Amino acid sequence: MKSNERVSGATSGALSPDVFSPRCPSRVLFDHVTSRWALLILVALSNQTLRWGELSRLLQPVTDKMLAQALRTLEADRLVRREVYPEVPPRVDYSLTERGQELVALLRPVVDWAQTHAEEIIADAD
Repeated sequence: MKSNERVSGATSGALSPDVFSPRCPSRVLFDHVTSRWALLILVALSNQTLRWGELSRLLQPVTDKMLAQALRTLEADRLVRREVYPEVPPRVDYSLTERGQELVALLRPVVDWAQTHAEEIIADAD
């Protein structure tokens, strides 16, 4: 099957077959944006600019190491902007880039759905 053909069967018309290939670059991006901390960071920044301490408090119990790692990854993917101000003590603000805002607009309905149905689904699993 050519890379531009669609998958037939249950997923017909839904996704290009490349997304199912372990070598597809989208797999790396999926790992970056669907980790627990990255997803929460993106949603936290959806309507505001936040500093490190604000993000850390909002995302409790995230560790400094995990927060730093997730922010570095999101910044490298150009989803989050890190702005350093030459102040004492140094001030660093985090906000979404245009690309990050576009992604959050797509993720937000999933987050809203999860909040609406989480208790019901977890109760059903017990």
